[in-house]
Amino acid sequence: MLKAGVFGAGHLGKIHLKLLKESSKYKLVGFYDDNKETAAAVEKEFGYKSFNSAEELINAVDMIDIVTPTFAHFEAAKKTIIAGKHVFIEKPITSTFQEASELIDLAKKHKVKGQVGHVERFNPAFRAVAHKIENPMFIETHRLAEFNPRGTDVPVVLDLMIHDIDVILSLVKSKVKNINASGVSVISDTPDIANARIEFENGCVANLTASRISLKNMRKSRFFQKDAYISVDFLERKCEVVKMKNAPEKPDDFAMILQNAEGVKKQIYFDNPKVEAQNAILEELETFADAILNNTTPIVSLEEGAAALKVANQVIAGFRN
Repeated sequence: MLKAGVFGAGHLGKIHLKLLKESSKYKLVGFYDDNKETAAAVEKEFGYKSFNSAEELINAVDMIDIVTPTFAHFEAAKKTIIAGKHVFIEKPITSTFQEASELIDLAKKHKVKGQVGHVERFNPAFRAVAHKIENPMFIETHRLAEFNPRGTDVPVVLDLMIHDIDVILSLVKSKVKNINASGVSVISDTPDIANARIEFENGCVANLTASRISLKNMRKSRFFQKDAYISVDFLERKCEVVKMKNAPEKPDDFAMILQNAEGVKKQIYFDNPKVEAQNAILEELETFADAILNNTTPIVSLEEGAAALKVANQVIAGFRN
């Protein structure tokens, strides 16, 4: 079992503490939060050991799980990596791409593993169909949330849209060619609703919408590729695959036949892959343990976290153009 410590005991930090405590792959040593009142309250309520300093906790563990506000990610991760300890960092990886690049170089120098908490990669609905998504040419995502003051210290792109950016970059094996974006600040000082059109060199186009001032929650993505349409509902944890192929003389009972303008008949299959029940946060933490113990590349590496941040920042820059 890997000895684990957590930086940050806020809302999400408490969730990570609970899951690390329950995990069979980690031994939770304790946590550090620079807010003494928060630290004392969490220690009293849950019994997790509160450390007096970040350095003290780092020295006591094999891995640090950073669940602090984004602006504190870089210094916390830098300190951890230089001490030779593995690091898990909640998304976004850092505030700037330059900071992320420095962490990547430090991790290589000190030979430690790093993973970024892009939890939707571990969403069971996405995992059920990810292997079926091959060379998508059009992608549409909607990530809408009811207003919550938590997270408004950053634009909605870094709060919500970056989840979809990461998923898209993991699927589209091509460089970004062009980005057009617009965003509007409604309640907070940073954009609360945003739309981005990302064009890739291979011709793929992704249209992303994110809002944190909606009347209902929605986290849906649709992927269109040759002879297939795949939808993923990250919130309801459901997925659907619609595939087409040249129609046989006798159609299957569960399929239907369509004829295109050229007279070619296609047989359409409807499939709802089985979605396994699992906790996505626990899954990402435990796969990181596997990467450390087996010396393999984490599923969401520091490099991938940096790539998602780079595109997210390009979207934000587009607001000002």
